[in-house]
Amino acid sequence: MTRTIVESKTKTAVMGFDEPFCVIGERINPTGRKKLAAELEAGDFSTVEKDALAQVMAGATLLDVNAGVVYNSNPNPNETEPPLMRKMIELVQGLVDVPLCIDSSVPAALEAGLATAEGRPLLNSVTGEDERLEIVLPLVKKYNVPVVAISNDDTGISEDPDVRFAVAKKIVERAADFGIPAHDIVVDPLVMPIGAMATAGQQVFTLVRKLREELGVNTTCGASNVSFGLPNRHGINNAFLPMAMGAGMTSAIMNPVALPVSQKKIAEKKAQLEVAGIIVPADMDDETFVTLFGMGSTKARSGKEMEAIRAANLLTNNDPHGKSWIQSNKDPNEAPAGGRAGGRRRRRG
Repeated sequence: MTRTIVESKTKTAVMGFDEPFCVIGERINPTGRKKLAAELEAGDFSTVEKDALAQVMAGATLLDVNAGVVYNSNPNPNETEPPLMRKMIELVQGLVDVPLCIDSSVPAALEAGLATAEGRPLLNSVTGEDERLEIVLPLVKKYNVPVVAISNDDTGISEDPDVRFAVAKKIVERAADFGIPAHDIVVDPLVMPIGAMATAGQQVFTLVRKLREELGVNTTCGASNVSFGLPNRHGINNAFLPMAMGAGMTSAIMNPVALPVSQKKIAEKKAQLEVAGIIVPADMDDETFVTLFGMGSTKARSGKEMEAIRAANLLTNNDPHGKSWIQSNKDPNEAPAGGRAGGRRRRRG
């Protein structure tokens, strides 16, 4: 049975068809996050620290680290990304003990990350272009790490799932030429937005089964792509992830954290209630307020997608004795068995 081993200095994560689903936390990525990009250029890593801790607390198995910010002061990523990648990896692995996923389109940044990371990180990524294969696969071999293989090549992303399978097969075969085994290739079959392609979900499920049965590889995806542009994206993601798991997908790059309710949202809700003539006690704290009105929480916590994944792990017998499900549903204020509230609690593994 295929096993993809990813390690930090102290912790091992295993991707496999009979293993718990592997959640790769995506938040440490400045793409589309102007505030984070500005912070990184200014040497401020406070958001990176918060995102690293919050994602692990929410249940991330790995953390993706992406240094792809284009500096206003220097737009050349070949110069700026490698040192930034080293700094971010040093910072993150000093805060958390989960394995890392080194994410960049800049080869020098990939190698900088590989040289800095402790253990056996996952490399993200290689595509089917011949030039990219000749650059990235030697790094994979040199550092003996697994790699994400994205199913597109120099022709772009095909809407035909057979073409995407052929690209994945090409990458697996080319990797074998470098002495890289199939169990170290994690294929991303590319999830299309369901709003743009009605068969996107069906395509992925079929592709994942084929990749498992014919190539014997583990798989991953950018989970939120499937719901792009549609309302209630969490509802779609919550259905998609267990279905993908049932088809054989073994990991996903995703946000495991339900982001806190902002003060702006709280103020808007209070204004709506006031217009409706509903009086909120002046001494009601914000957390009680958002809980009472089903808005979520003022604190970062495990998201609904994580709940769906844990339930699917339980239902597929990849959660021995239901330990993870039970633990995740415990009241944090509940007294330990045989003890009393406020006593010393056992450290969670």
